[in-house]
Amino acid sequence: MAETTELLTFLGEATSPFHAVEAMIRRLRAAGFTALEQFDGAHMTPGQGYFTVRQGSSLIAMRAGSDASEAGLRLVGTHTDSPNLSIKPNPVKGRDGCVQLGVDVYGGALLNPWFDRDLGIAGRVTLLAADGELQSVLFDSKRPVAVVPSLAIHLDREANTQRTVNAQKDVVPLVMLGEPQQFDFRQWLAEALAQEDAGYQGARVMDYELSLYDTQPPALVGIEEDFVTSARLDNLLSCYAGLTALINADDSHGSVLVATDHEEVGSASSVGAQGPMLMDALTAIAPNAAANQQLRARSWMLSVDNAHAVHPNYADRHDDQHSPRLGAGPVIKINRNQRYATNSEGAARLRLLAERAGVNVQSFVMRSDLACGSTIGPITATETGITTTDIGVPTLGMHSVRELACAADVPQIVLLLESFYRRLA
Repeated sequence: MAETTELLTFLGEATSPFHAVEAMIRRLRAAGFTALEQFDGAHMTPGQGYFTVRQGSSLIAMRAGSDASEAGLRLVGTHTDSPNLSIKPNPVKGRDGCVQLGVDVYGGALLNPWFDRDLGIAGRVTLLAADGELQSVLFDSKRPVAVVPSLAIHLDREANTQRTVNAQKDVVPLVMLGEPQQFDFRQWLAEALAQEDAGYQGARVMDYELSLYDTQPPALVGIEEDFVTSARLDNLLSCYAGLTALINADDSHGSVLVATDHEEVGSASSVGAQGPMLMDALTAIAPNAAANQQLRARSWMLSVDNAHAVHPNYADRHDDQHSPRLGAGPVIKINRNQRYATNSEGAARLRLLAERAGVNVQSFVMRSDLACGSTIGPITATETGITTTDIGVPTLGMHSVRELACAADVPQIVLLLESFYRRLA
């Protein structure tokens, strides 16, 4: 399956939200999309692709249509961030001959799987260049430079039954031997960047947004390679599917991909789903207030974010009638308390779309006695008034350092989104 192979390549490139956006830009440019500082509805050619980027970690791409005001837009919403260990501004610490880096836990990370992994460092670094100008660049160590060692079971005999994880003192990556006062992390970053590009010689690191990531490559796993395993499947799988569908979209309609940052921490930022980025783009497309309101009223968004597949070891954590299976197709996510934005009309419309596209869909409702997570769906619907339906690919190990989906579900979600853009329903 070509889509699955290409997904693995994309996941390997997208080691941070900044790298994810850069990987998307490369694919958009290769497909003929043009970069804009801001969309301009009066000067966009029907059928042509455009994209705009904000703060390096959020992106909106659009294939312009000739009928946007009459037919509305079809939008796919995703997010570029994933739970991780984020390096603190003054990170260097350690003792007993070991140098370590202090980290914050970003988002709702499942911490236990981060132990004993080969970890790289990736993100954005802001430099003071030799000419006195500030410049932001991407950084990726591209090799393992850190590890969080477990405490041996001989020193914690109840580790398999009683161990808890303290994010401040237990999750502190080890990076080298030596004394902490002898290691300058920012100087190490500057030297690593200069080795990568001589143009950074003499630059000083002023600040950074860096996180750790698992360097084990994405893979097809299983006796018959049924599974995709990788870091950041939530939600880069959706970013990839939306991007692929947009590139293949029909030229006659207005189709949009929205990939925002900070979903894992609530989306309340200038480049998160609760920020002004999407509304600014919609206003640029339709500046007249009445036309803009009409455009949004006639539009439909799919909020695409991974769903909880039923776990064969923990089937009782699902509602018996709403237990999505790996390999059985995309999932419609429903919560009457508006943790998901799906309503009955949106679900019915999506079922019809899937039927016409030849894609099987499933339903997910959280157990009534468990708290339900959320997505950008309710936030986007609130901010824009656009009818929104929540869907996603069934996944195991969500928010772990390495997650799992079914390889067969990848082309299915791509086909569903392509059919959505082509307005089969």
